[in-house]
Amino acid sequence: MAEVGARPKVSSARRKAMRAMRTFFTPLMPDDYLEMINPLWSTEELRGRVQKLEKRTQDAVTIVIKPGAEWDRHKPGQYLRVGVIVDGVHHWRAYSLTSEPSDDFISITPKLVPEGKVSPHLTQKLQPGTIVRLGGVEGDFTLPDPPPDKLLFICAGSGITPIMSMLRALEQEGGIKDVVLVHSAHDRDDVIFGDWLEELEKRSDGFRMHLQLTGEMGRIKPENLEEICPDWREREAFHSGPTEMLDMMEEYWEKEGDVDKLHVERFQPKQGLGAVEEGEGGEIKFVASDVTTEADGGTPILVAGEECGLDLDYGCREGICHTCTGTLNSGKVRDLRNGNVYGTEGESIRVCISAPEGPVEVDL
Repeated sequence: MAEVGARPKVSSARRKAMRAMRTFFTPLMPDDYLEMINPLWSTEELRGRVQKLEKRTQDAVTIVIKPGAEWDRHKPGQYLRVGVIVDGVHHWRAYSLTSEPSDDFISITPKLVPEGKVSPHLTQKLQPGTIVRLGGVEGDFTLPDPPPDKLLFICAGSGITPIMSMLRALEQEGGIKDVVLVHSAHDRDDVIFGDWLEELEKRSDGFRMHLQLTGEMGRIKPENLEEICPDWREREAFHSGPTEMLDMMEEYWEKEGDVDKLHVERFQPKQGLGAVEEGEGGEIKFVASDVTTEADGGTPILVAGEECGLDLDYGCREGICHTCTGTLNSGKVRDLRNGNVYGTEGESIRVCISAPEGPVEVDL
């Protein structure tokens, strides 16, 4: 199984010295002694300490984390994988970074999913001082460089989280020239970062917010943009939120706007994993388990393995958290989110969103 944590930025000289020292420190390694002194000190994985928690709404909390080593700055809009222990089991989840990239601290703002395994722990039980593992920063839902003068953000619920980092970066860099935010929530108490957004509107002439309170106003429709933001076609648009809303907006942009100006962040695959054309499928050999099975071009390798009795690790099942990664020994796979075929020997793949494209061997 591929490692999903990120290695901290440590000089090559220090790494060589630590490797040399390992021969003198068995069974305990130098990292073991470092961890006794400070749990954040490790050359093998990046960790962070929870500094504080800030309640945003009844079911959303901002978690401020201090990385234990030099932090590779993220781009506004990207997400981070975070590893936490819940009931003795280590879980990885991905969350949009809500902090400004220049901050020494990083923050995520998870929202409670009552039936979930991780979000109830993060929003209700996590305590300051907890050590978490930090994975790599990913995502291409980011602002162009330089950012355009006219921007339109459309989001709902926790879809505001990647946009928060963008707004903070724009304000810090003096880039809020003509920005419109269309944000949906059930009522004012459900608006994540509501106070901050209202203050931004007061202090910045270039920022305007339309708050769609669905409990009294109903859900926003694409046609409403003609009144809310009449020049929406001229703006670079960034959409984040529930699948149903994103599907409607994408369809409207395809008919009435310029799709080249549209950027979408989906927390779930579009219309399920079958949204793209299926590939040819093929034989899957799970090398470590010594099991071979067949799967069609629309069945993820993870599901194929489970159907023949394998107990494989998984997290989000959406290709985000990287819990289900495995090494591809041979063959090609198809990404079920977009139809891309890829794969080289030794490459790490996410089996929850990958289907075989001909015979494949996976080290699981």
